[in-house]
Amino acid sequence: MILIDTTVLVDVLRDRSGQKVARLLSECEERDLCTSTFTELELLMGARDVADWDAIHGYLRTIEIVAPNRHSWSGAARIFFDLRRRGLTVRSVVDCCIAQLALENGLTLLHNDRDFHTIARVRGLQHQQFNFEEHQDP
Repeated sequence: MILIDTTVLVDVLRDRSGQKVARLLSECEERDLCTSTFTELELLMGARDVADWDAIHGYLRTIEIVAPNRHSWSGAARIFFDLRRRGLTVRSVVDCCIAQLALENGLTLLHNDRDFHTIARVRGLQHQQFNFEEHQDP
């Protein structure tokens, strides 16, 4: 199963042509897709108006959402702590939370965010960078 990060879903939801969702599905082949409660929060916070909110909320009801458990929080905090001890920083503690969900659920994280490369330096995070601009057809 693939955990899709906010950075990928924002591009998919903004694309009215359907080309990006087609590219995403092609990249993920037949594997199931999910996202996190953190991505749900970030997407809904970014809604521009009521119609946008409704569209995002409707989409999120069609995809599995992975939620943190009681131990996820300390796991995410430990990622941040271990990064800081090595002199590494991430721009958002939410990325530590998303990475922790991927780790504890055995999910591959699909993203377009350099923070996950940094997190992978202290954890065995299975992740793949996905940038729609780099995957365009000629």
